[in-house]
Amino acid sequence: MNQLTSLYGLQPQTAYWHLWTDTNGVSHQTRCALTQFAQASMGGTAPQWNDSLGRGEATIIFSIQPVGWIGDWHENPAPQWIVPLSGRWWVESMDGLKIEMGPGEISFGEDQHCVMNAEGKTGHRSGTVGTEPAHLLIVQLHQPSIGAACHFK
Repeated sequence: MNQLTSLYGLQPQTAYWHLWTDTNGVSHQTRCALTQFAQASMGGTAPQWNDSLGRGEATIIFSIQPVGWIGDWHENPAPQWIVPLSGRWWVESMDGLKIEMGPGEISFGEDQHCVMNAEGKTGHRSGTVGTEPAHLLIVQLHQPSIGAACHFK
């Protein structure tokens, strides 16, 4: 055990929900974890745990979904990380799984290339929960979707 491990404890993990599309074009949500944390300095600070998921071009969006907002069946416009900052929201995938998330919970929306089923469902539905708007931080990645669950580690 090195000095940093004794100071900062065992290697951490961060959970996230992954909305992805299988080879039949059906969206699913799988609970995954970021696990490749390494101790490193950022900008000359004391070492901290970092899990770098890659580098590339991205679009950053702050979105506010009003109370009662529902986004009917649609695909994410690009693979994107979504982090609620305040309020609560939900995501329902084509397989019927509905997940509710609040501040600090993480979702990776990667349901591109879905095939519309007989009920008219494609991608996912989402909406707000409760009596306050959902404030979301969205980071859209300009890269193709992978089409497999939990490919970020």
